[in-house]
Amino acid sequence: MSKLIVKKFGGTSVANVERIEAVADNIERTIKAGSKVAVVLSAMGKSTDDLIALSKQINPEPDLREYDALVSTGEQVSVALLAMALLKRGIKGKSYTAYQLGIRTNSSHSRARILDVDVDKITKEIEEGAVPVITGFQGMNEFGDITTLGRGGSDTTGVALAVALDADECQIFTDVDGVFTTDPRIYDKAKLLKNVSFEEMLELSSMGAKVLQLRAVEYASKFNMPIRVVSSFNEGEGTLVQEEKNIMERPIVSGISSVDTEAKLTIRGVPDIPGVAAKILGPISDAGIDVDVIVQNIGADKTTDFTFTVDKSDFSKAEKILKETSNSLGGGQVEVDDQIAKISIVGRGMRAHAGIASKMFQALAENEINILMITTSEIKISVVISKDEMKDAVRALHDAFDLDRELDT
Repeated sequence: MSKLIVKKFGGTSVANVERIEAVADNIERTIKAGSKVAVVLSAMGKSTDDLIALSKQINPEPDLREYDALVSTGEQVSVALLAMALLKRGIKGKSYTAYQLGIRTNSSHSRARILDVDVDKITKEIEEGAVPVITGFQGMNEFGDITTLGRGGSDTTGVALAVALDADECQIFTDVDGVFTTDPRIYDKAKLLKNVSFEEMLELSSMGAKVLQLRAVEYASKFNMPIRVVSSFNEGEGTLVQEEKNIMERPIVSGISSVDTEAKLTIRGVPDIPGVAAKILGPISDAGIDVDVIVQNIGADKTTDFTFTVDKSDFSKAEKILKETSNSLGGGQVEVDDQIAKISIVGRGMRAHAGIASKMFQALAENEINILMITTSEIKISVVISKDEMKDAVRALHDAFDLDRELDT
């Protein structure tokens, strides 16, 4: 029985006609090897960025319904071109928009979530030997309006389609060879991981690794859909993201992620009373701002200093809200710092090994890197440090945990 593979190609993979022809060649090879294929595409290259820039020229804060209608057009170009390239090769490529297929989402424009995928039409097409080529990143809400899924949303489209089709694997083609122990652009000793568990990938994605969209990993984990991250430019097996039980060997620390796109805010001297955290973070949440790392320090004078981090894009809005909150609570100074970075070590093996945190902190101390904030979970430890020390911290931790060794995983 032939396998069914869903292949998702990112913007760099379809950046121009030559790259689209290469994608068509990839699909042709897969079909000749005996597998059936459905394809999900992003827009070509930076075309989505160009569309966003156009919308901002009209209005820096555009109506989100019209914003989605605009930025969703890029994918329609790429799917039509790929379908043409497949037809030229004698392969029955057929392009579809998410609207045509009935990929239904909620109504949260620019960050919608997929609710249902109707695959009856493309299942029939696949059975008849066609290759459906589907727009990623988008869907439609209950009113028939076009919605988009947020940055990296084509990953989620690919996984959701693979789940709905009961595919054998969802392959995510990108401009890197797979998931590495850390960002190779930061440290040239980074090693490609052959296998990563869903749980580790969730942590890596949420901590700043940009290989896969977080929601795509969540979706795959929920329905146990294996994801293979592979390069569109180089031959290789890439990295298989799958259930933990299918991974035999387990390094203590699998990878190190780093992100320098957050800002830190502190409100000082607020009364240390029950519910003060809710009063501080409630207005932030109501404004649609996601909070990451949180630290609360209680003083001897029955006041507390409360610190948290947000994405830099929400920095100014969060600062304004926090100053209003400080005034209402009778608090003191609001301090801000947008020159920070967050470094995280991630690994399922950490559960069975003591002393990981102390080893991490010792490595940073030996390199004179000061820790501003700390947060932990069962399989990750994150620290906030000064942005200008991020690269040194990644390299120090990569060496401390010997992540450049040859791995069987």
